[in-house]
Amino acid sequence: MEEWNKTDINDTITKKKSAFIYFYTPLCGTCQVAGRMLDIVERITGGSFAKADLNYMPELANELKIESVPCLLVLQDGMPAEKVYAFRSVPNMLGIVQKYLGKDKGQ
Repeated sequence: MEEWNKTDINDTITKKKSAFIYFYTPLCGTCQVAGRMLDIVERITGGSFAKADLNYMPELANELKIESVPCLLVLQDGMPAEKVYAFRSVPNMLGIVQKYLGKDKGQ
């Protein structure tokens, strides 16, 4: 997963692109497990994922209404389509990601 900053995220929103953005904090143990799950999902699907340390962008968390970490934000055409907080398992995350990859083959 590529590390993104606030500018990268705002550019994606402004240009109305689709993306999977994983928000985390480095000291969160659950975030580390969720990040490993997404690494596997990224390899399986060939989708493009980004990650962002929410500690460095609290104002963006407010704007996007991110309630907690870990959070997978699914952007479709620059708009939030879904926020996933409960990662549960790799098959669960794979199902969520695949339904959006089917809508936008350019992912």
